[in-house]
Amino acid sequence: MGGNSPCASCKLLRRRCTKDCIFAPYFPPDDPHKFAIVHKVFGASNVSKMLQELPVHQRADAVSSLVYEANARVRDPVYGCVGAISFLQNQVSQLQMQLAVAEAEILCIQMQQEPMMPTPQIGPDDKSFLLQNNLPHQYLNFTSSSNNVIHDSLKRESIFGHDMVS
Repeated sequence: MGGNSPCASCKLLRRRCTKDCIFAPYFPPDDPHKFAIVHKVFGASNVSKMLQELPVHQRADAVSSLVYEANARVRDPVYGCVGAISFLQNQVSQLQMQLAVAEAEILCIQMQQEPMMPTPQIGPDDKSFLLQNNLPHQYLNFTSSSNNVIHDSLKRESIFGHDMVS
């Protein structure tokens, strides 16, 4: 900064803050903890090298990331950010599973509340048409069997542990 008050990094490192200090724009004197934690985890020399290698317009985002990663590393020295990301991914996965279960329960309830649709009856003229086109005999008596299949499938126990239809 070169002014009255040195930046947080120069203050912590007990050195004179020059006007071209690479830390000054990103580590203001009113937030000394921000640089202290980054310095503790990454070291001032490494942070200085990283910032010098980046274009000026990307440095603020880089400092923000370094501060976040340093905080994560202090909270979880082994996994750091990866631990936080993994935790959040597991949480998203669990919530997606809960959502799928809730959607399935809603679908089952909706199916219970809808009245059974009557199956169309085949008249004598339709049977002769089907016989003339060489369709197997089982297709001619589908009305009675299809109702049983629907009812039997609803009778089975669901994945939620209770009967769908009693």
